[in-house]
Amino acid sequence: MDLFKNYRRTENAFQEILALIWILSFISATQATKLPLELNSTNNSDIFQPRNETKVSLFTWEDYSVLVAMLIISCAIGVFYAYFGEKQLTGDDFLLGGSSMGTFPMALSLAASFITAIELLGNPAEMYVAGGQFWMICLAFVLVIPVTSHLYLPVFMRLRLTSCYEYLEVRFCKSMRVYASALYMMQMILYTAVAVYAPALALSDVTGLNTYLAVSVVYIVCIFYASQGGMKAVIMTDTFQSAVLLGSLAAVLALGVAQEGGSDSIWDHARRTDRLHFFDMNPDPTVRHSFWSVVVGGTIYWISMFCANQASIQKYLSVERLSQARIALWVSAIGLVSVYSVNFATGALLANHYAGCDPIKAGVINASDRLLPLYVVRQLGEHPGVPGFFVAGIFAASLGTVASALNSLSAIACQDLATGLLGITLPEEKGAAIARWVCLGCGALSFALVFAVERLGPVLQLALSFNGMIGGVSLGLFSLGMLFPWANAKGAIAGGVFGLILVVAAGGGAQFAHVPLPRLPTSIDSCPVSLNNTSFINSEPAENHDDAVFWLFRVSYLWYTSLGCVGTLLIGLIVSVVTGVTDPADVPIDLISPPVINFLNSLPIKIKKALRVPTRMGSERRRSSSVRPPNLADDKDTRRRRRLSELAGGVFYSDAPTLTRGHDNLALGLDSEKPPPEEAKRRSFKLDAPLNPNGPQTSTC
Repeated sequence: MDLFKNYRRTENAFQEILALIWILSFISATQATKLPLELNSTNNSDIFQPRNETKVSLFTWEDYSVLVAMLIISCAIGVFYAYFGEKQLTGDDFLLGGSSMGTFPMALSLAASFITAIELLGNPAEMYVAGGQFWMICLAFVLVIPVTSHLYLPVFMRLRLTSCYEYLEVRFCKSMRVYASALYMMQMILYTAVAVYAPALALSDVTGLNTYLAVSVVYIVCIFYASQGGMKAVIMTDTFQSAVLLGSLAAVLALGVAQEGGSDSIWDHARRTDRLHFFDMNPDPTVRHSFWSVVVGGTIYWISMFCANQASIQKYLSVERLSQARIALWVSAIGLVSVYSVNFATGALLANHYAGCDPIKAGVINASDRLLPLYVVRQLGEHPGVPGFFVAGIFAASLGTVASALNSLSAIACQDLATGLLGITLPEEKGAAIARWVCLGCGALSFALVFAVERLGPVLQLALSFNGMIGGVSLGLFSLGMLFPWANAKGAIAGGVFGLILVVAAGGGAQFAHVPLPRLPTSIDSCPVSLNNTSFINSEPAENHDDAVFWLFRVSYLWYTSLGCVGTLLIGLIVSVVTGVTDPADVPIDLISPPVINFLNSLPIKIKKALRVPTRMGSERRRSSSVRPPNLADDKDTRRRRRLSELAGGVFYSDAPTLTRGHDNLALGLDSEKPPPEEAKRRSFKLDAPLNPNGPQTSTC
């Protein structure tokens, strides 16, 4: 007992230290644009001059020291939770951290998993190339939280299913579970490879770092701590890495603002060059970034990331209470807004610095995502360790993305493929060991794909858009089950297939048609004499004229998630009606979103009868195990899920096979000790024995 208390004290102190580091980074980020430093602006004649002549020397020993320190600390956190922390025995111990994580670390880990290295390099470039319209995505971060907190999160917290796709089997059929989980695995394995390779290539071009060495280091470090420490190591490492990430961005912005002579000149230039337009109200869906595509389309995209993504839901389940998860959502939203704001302010800094000599037009770099690394290495390299700190932040973003992906892939492989598809029962006492090896295997597979990514050609861009495509289909399936109790399995299958075909057609056609991207005008009039006109190159690929491209291929990529979600819902509902809708009374109450239940209960009696909605739908609940003790034969994970499900107001885990309706819902003030009324007796039904005695009953299709 004393040893356990000492461990808990050590772990709490460790979390407090990481929280302090993150808070200091956040404060520095918020103050980055307020520095009163006034230095002379850099002359355009030396904007491309490195601090040393040779490319290899662009990265010095100070830079390597900062980068290596970040990697060593990340590994040390994994070692702590793997060998010195509380022993992880079951699958839930490894995959969910025993549902004992703190609110603040989980929130930072959630935000870190959403911030990829591609976005850290791409957002400043977006501000430089097209302006600040995309910054309005920060509104989506705020809008998505109430939707997540009230519509989807309560269902996941009540069910406590390690794999969120198990919901689709409980609600519809096993085919949907396998379909959605297979799509997720394909999406994440491919996306993590691209999300690591693309920024490593960008860094290599301007810093001299070997691309494959950088990729290998990221994967080796990430696979080590994710496979050894499990969810606890992933969350705590993400907490530290998010501090590094935000601190590095704030440092670059602060030093850059000082070098440019203050923030006033930067924002004045942004206004003069029309980079501060945020309200393009053009309703045309083919406009790449308008207010509607960014805010509305972006909100639906981020709803899919928060509500239909295994990595996110797995982190919600790492805390005990629904209230903790809701607080964490708001904290993560604040973190995302902070990072994106610093990113776009950095983009305005780049636009001001390169106002007279666009390095893309000048042929110094061949893609916009090289802009920020170029600026850091060439202009801030005189500050020892700053380029290393910046690269450490990019590596931290890659590590956070890959670590969350590996942990979620391990859960999918164990729960959906091994248990759900193949029917293999994993022994509880070996759950953590099996999940650890599966995590290692998924990491090795993703790493192997890196070497194929560079040969993908146009498919590389399609892989980046694949995230939103799959997310839309998954969101449509979960929405079909949670928001529409009449939907059936046949509708889910038809909707899921149609939604995927629709978004792949839109995204694939756009990539291969080379739809032109809007660009703000830039100048090369002030470029150094050494860069004469003969060196200027056009790095943009040949593009078809906009009017010649089919309209579906011109739809903004921000609408892909909406297309997939709406297509899945529309076809799913139509097919459900044609083939015979499900009786809402036959859907276990914990599978339906609480606001939907409240809305259906508020309808007039006539409409309820037409929709086949029970008179008191909110009273249809299973008997809580707090009334009847859990079965002693349940394993450790099942007992934990039962207890935590009750904390969220759920009654999904019951030791009785009979589901009583309208009688024993304590929340309604009904006496559970009295016999059920005749109507409840007539409407009760019994589930057949499930395939997994510790899991929920499912249907087949």
